[in-house]
Amino acid sequence: MLRIARPARLALAAGTAVVLAVGLTSSAEAATGNIRYFSASGEEARIDNPPDNVCINLRFRAQLLANNTNKTVSYFFGANCTNFTGNLAPGRAVAYNNPLSVRVIG
Repeated sequence: MLRIARPARLALAAGTAVVLAVGLTSSAEAATGNIRYFSASGEEARIDNPPDNVCINLRFRAQLLANNTNKTVSYFFGANCTNFTGNLAPGRAVAYNNPLSVRVIG
């Protein structure tokens, strides 16, 4: 059986760890910032650093929806990203469309 010297094993283990760490971090993307939304009664909620391409159901219908992220957000009238309503560019807000779900699209 081939025996690898201890320094070679350590270098191999360290190299494997780096490759795995870089591979895992590059595949998990998220917007930087938050999505804030307000109900008709003024209740506020926010989603910090929302993941890309994941449908997020809001806790309540948003009378005002603000995209404070670095990516475009799609918003939907229905839950589970049904009934597309529009896109919201970074730094923009929309009122009176009453969305119930959102998705960061990049």
